[in-house]
Amino acid sequence: MAPKDQASPVEPAAEKAQASEAQGIGKALYSVAERRRRDESNWTVVQALLAPFQFLVFLISLALVVRTLTTGEGAFAADLSIVVKTLVLYTIMITGSIWEKVVFGRWLFAPAFFWEDVFSMLVLALHTTYLVMLLGGIGTMEQRLLVALGAYAAYVVNAGQFLWKLRLARLDAARTQAVPA
Repeated sequence: MAPKDQASPVEPAAEKAQASEAQGIGKALYSVAERRRRDESNWTVVQALLAPFQFLVFLISLALVVRTLTTGEGAFAADLSIVVKTLVLYTIMITGSIWEKVVFGRWLFAPAFFWEDVFSMLVLALHTTYLVMLLGGIGTMEQRLLVALGAYAAYVVNAGQFLWKLRLARLDAARTQAVPA
């Protein structure tokens, strides 16, 4: 006798998907229309190009910040790299918001990406705090760089969130292709 929560091998695919969704397993990240809009949008390509570029800028900046904190040298280069990282972050946030509007009909906080957007706001707030400190001459160099490191730690968590969603989207696409229409 099979357990109740296990779908029968002869059960229609649509019923299997509904049973999985009712259990909270395998809920689609995108509706069919959202997936189509995502795949047709030029903003998807923009995000796909900006994300690895931002990560490269982050790695370079992180090395410069750590160097400055450990040796006391290269503060200008570290500050400049954080400013560049912040500008790239704002660019990816603005274009990401446009992407979200195109795909989900909302500028931010679409249900599928709600927590990623919430954490992105923290990342933006920390980067902006760094800029305010730098431009306003607030705090010491070490304090500014520590704020930058906090911003970078939040960025790593946020990047992980988006990579997880990318994985879920790929799994969802594979599952959708495997289910006969």
